[in-house]
Amino acid sequence: MFDTVWYDNLIKPFLTPPAWVFPPAWIILYATLLAALILYTIKFSRTQKFTGYIYFVLQMFLNLAWSPAFFVEQNIKLALGIIILMDIFAILMLRRFFLVSKLAGSILIPYIIWILFATYLNIGFLLLN
Repeated sequence: MFDTVWYDNLIKPFLTPPAWVFPPAWIILYATLLAALILYTIKFSRTQKFTGYIYFVLQMFLNLAWSPAFFVEQNIKLALGIIILMDIFAILMLRRFFLVSKLAGSILIPYIIWILFATYLNIGFLLLN
């Protein structure tokens, strides 16, 4: 499980939210990811959707890999590498989803902003600790 003592003892970057913010934020963001995926899937389009699905799966895999790298392995550098790759695939996913459905792409914008903010935090943790 996650070592909260380790995390609590880290020097936190400026703008680090309190711990209670993360669970509701992620519930909302995962709901928006699901909504965007559904809209992307059901939208009739002549645009090839396979690439968008690949980007979705890759960024979700990286999303799920980040927490164990950061909290379980306590490897801030590895977590940073993971989140940078996640940023790249999430932005590529956003572009593909937006080509098929403007609404699906728009729904992903808060997710992209959040993970870019998380990248800032990850960099801050690395530099400060």
